Amino acid sequence: MSREGSEGFSSILKRWIVSGLGVWLGSYFIDGISYDANSTLLIVVLLLGLFSAVLKPILVLLALPFVLLTLGLGILFINALLYLLVGELVPGFEVASFWAAFFGALWVTFLNLLFGNWIGGSRRSSVKVRTGGAAGKRSTRKVKAKDDVIDI
Repeated sequence: MSREGSEGFSSILKRWIVSGLGVWLGSYFIDGISYDANSTLLIVVLLLGLFSAVLKPILVLLALPFVLLTLGLGILFINALLYLLVGELVPGFEVASFWAAFFGALWVTFLNLLFGNWIGGSRRSSVKVRTGGAAGKRSTRKVKAKDDVIDI
């Protein structure tokens, strides 16, 4: 496995751990969210990850005017809907109401923001850039995504 592939899997694994922690804390602190077994928690985390990767971009695109009008806060409502959907689909995982789902999704979102640097992933990609040197010599250097580069 290449280094880039292992970094990608590591990032996914870290994201699952953080999401699992968020769902667990949500079930601990929020009335209306509960699960019956650790295996249920694992299924919930996997489904949340799948829905966030597949359904969330579609929902954000469909609700783009709402998301823009709320200055991005509409994404929290989309996260809550996905959380509620997982609550309906997974036996043993109970989400009593939309607001319970909202605050549960808020836990997951907060922890993802808190551990964002640890998770890493594709946001830290780098690109090789060719630059023209003196006397026609060309060189390449890596430019990381966090570098401020303006290409004119």
